[in-house]
Amino acid sequence: HVQLVESGGGSVQAGGSESLTLSCGTSANTYNHYCMGWFRQNPGKEREGVAAVDTSGTASFADFVKGRFTISRDNSRKTVYLRMNNPKPEDTAMYYCTAALVHPCTINTLRTVVAAGNAAWGQGTQVTVS
Repeated sequence: HVQLVESGGGSVQAGGSESLTLSCGTSANTYNHYCMGWFRQNPGKEREGVAAVDTSGTASFADFVKGRFTISRDNSRKTVYLRMNNPKPEDTAMYYCTAALVHPCTINTLRTVVAAGNAAWGQGTQVTVS
């Protein structure tokens, strides 16, 4: 069982000069085997995939954040990061870190695994863009 802990959420102003970085750490010994990703959710809406990063650091993104967000992982620290550049008000949501054993690891395959209930989740961190 993988336990995930997110941090770094908060309030940020919309705009090209603004950014916010979310972090997700774990103590799992098998962290390096996991496809890692970020999802987000607003009340009354479905959770939506934002980004995924495979064990070698190859990233993939949802179209609505391409060119603005980056995702990376530090395997030595067992941590994955989501950097939100040029945030928009529509990026406001609770952001969740997820881990799954899936290959290949892309945002699309991660969505499929999540829909099947085969992913671990953190408790979420709120991001508000105004």
